[in-house]
Amino acid sequence: MATWLAEFLDKLGAWSNQAWASLEPIMPNVAKIPKDFLEATQQTLYMTFWTALWSGIFGILLGVILVVTHDGGILENRWFYRILDQLVNIFRSIPFIILVALLATTTRFLAGTTIGSKAALVPLIIPFFARQVENALLEVNPGVVEAAQAMGTSPWGIIFRVYLKEGLPGIVRASALTLISVIGLTAMAGAVGGG
Repeated sequence: MATWLAEFLDKLGAWSNQAWASLEPIMPNVAKIPKDFLEATQQTLYMTFWTALWSGIFGILLGVILVVTHDGGILENRWFYRILDQLVNIFRSIPFIILVALLATTTRFLAGTTIGSKAALVPLIIPFFARQVENALLEVNPGVVEAAQAMGTSPWGIIFRVYLKEGLPGIVRASALTLISVIGLTAMAGAVGGG
């Protein structure tokens, strides 16, 4: 068993050396610094994973709140909706590189540092996803929501059984687009030493 594992690791090492050698004509600078390239790739995956996780949680939460509190929503609250709506609009309209600088104090408080991949997570998580979730949930047929209300379904039931269930295709579509954007934004995280 140990000899099989040793042979496998030798083959894997040989394949790895061949892979790096084949990168030479395509990406000569990367082939010269494989450890740095692997470290940067690991940092990018780290930032993408945690940003996707936390943006997903906060984005779905804020998106649902925006939908249920808007005019005609099941928990209509115009003042709360207007304030939250404006906050989401403000943060979405600020370019990422400026947002990194503006949130330096908040980043230091939450992450303990303003440099590196961990620090880049704070501005990456800002509610870019919330507006897309809101748009996906607004596509849910209002007749289905009215039918659920007529049957006496609670607001929590409408949120989980109607909005999130019926809006799932739109949320998945928005998630894919947001994930692509996050990968692009992690490249700009290099301004604070991440990726």
